[in-house]
Amino acid sequence: MDNVPGKGHLIAICGIDGSGKTVQCELLCRRARQAGWRVETMGFPRYGEGFFADLVARYLRGEFGQDPAQVNPYLAALPFACDRWEAAPTLRAWLATGALVVCNRFVAANLAHQGAKIAAPAERGEFLRWVEELEYGVFALPRPAVNVWLDMPVEIACTLISKKGERKYLRQTRDIHESSLSHLKATHEVYRELAERGDDWVTIECSREGQPLPPEEIAERVWSAVSQALKRAGRCQPQGPSRIGGQER
Repeated sequence: MDNVPGKGHLIAICGIDGSGKTVQCELLCRRARQAGWRVETMGFPRYGEGFFADLVARYLRGEFGQDPAQVNPYLAALPFACDRWEAAPTLRAWLATGALVVCNRFVAANLAHQGAKIAAPAERGEFLRWVEELEYGVFALPRPAVNVWLDMPVEIACTLISKKGERKYLRQTRDIHESSLSHLKATHEVYRELAERGDDWVTIECSREGQPLPPEEIAERVWSAVSQALKRAGRCQPQGPSRIGGQER
C-alpha cells in the first residue's frame, strides 16, 4: 500500500453505473466518523470544480461520439486522469494529516470503463498498465489502501439507472456509458478481472436472488471489508479527531 506510511489511508468505492457508489460513500463516511475517524471525501469527476471535469462532461454527453466505443480509450482516459491529477495535492494533504479519505470513483474507474473498450486480452493489459503508469506514476496519485468493488448485476444496475433524474452536468437523464448495455456489461467484467488481482481489492456482493440488497446491508459489508483492510495496514484505530459537518470533536 503506497499511502503515506503511518498516516492516512485512501478508500476507493468502485462499480458500474447504478451500483450505488454515492450512497455507499455517504454511509461509509458516516460509519467511519462514528468510529472516531477524521474523514475527508471526494467524488470524481469533480463536475463544476475541476478544469478537466468539463471535458469529461462533454465526453459523457456524447459530444465526441454517442457510442463509447467510438472514442479511443487512451484519449478518453486522459481528462478523467487529469481531473484526479488536479485534485492530487488536496488528497495528499489530507492523507498526510492522518485522515481516512473516501473517494467515489478513482483510478479503477478509468481502468474499467476505458479498458472495457478493448476486447483483446493482450491489448487490454497494455492499456491497463498505461493508465496505471499515467495516474500512479506520472501524476503520482496516492494508491488506495483498498478498492471496494460494489458487484451489482448489470440488469439490476440498469433498473436503478432508470430511476435517476436529470443531472445538471449531463442536461439529460443518461450519459453514454449508462446508455450502452454492452458497455456496462464489458465494464462489469473488467471490474471482475481487477478485483481478482490481489489484496488491495475487495468484492461486495450487492444482490440476492435477482434483487438489490438494502443499502444498509451493503454498508455493513463495506464497513467490515474496510475495517479489515485498515487492520492489515496496521491502522485499526483512528488517528486524530473526527469531524462531523466540518466540526472537530
